[in-house]
Amino acid sequence: MNLVVVEQFVNTLDERTFSRHGENHVATDELTSVEALAVWLEAHDLPALELGEPGLTTALALRAGLREALTGDISTALNDFPVRMAPDASGGLRLVANSGVAGLDVMIEAVAVAVASGGWSRLKLCASSDCRWAFYDTSRSGGGRWCSMEVCGNRHKTRTYRRRRAE
Repeated sequence: MNLVVVEQFVNTLDERTFSRHGENHVATDELTSVEALAVWLEAHDLPALELGEPGLTTALALRAGLREALTGDISTALNDFPVRMAPDASGGLRLVANSGVAGLDVMIEAVAVAVASGGWSRLKLCASSDCRWAFYDTSRSGGGRWCSMEVCGNRHKTRTYRRRRAE
């Protein structure tokens, strides 16, 4: 699994509140019930067996922890989701998570592998305070700040320009 599904999972909480072309974007949360979580997991080919309310609580805590980790404070964000080494079928070792929800374990393991390989630093939250959309930074330098240069980056640069002109 790659970080695309992790990005999509983080974005099940849409905190965007900006206005674009005169229309206000309404913040939403896709994971409001056990059924919604099961539908989301199944849509992403992840196991959704016997979730229940504890599974939803775990999913919401993982999502909050991932969002916190994307802001740079990874020190305690994911303490409740440890991984360990375990033998795999080929006689090697692999990272294994045990959150109690198999579909979430796959994502936790993907995050651990991405952290170990250096790919985690490319997953970011948009720097715009009224957006905070998760995105995978494909820029050459890895210094991307906005989910979309055409929307959030342009709004930031326009505000900066107007502020300079007003001074």
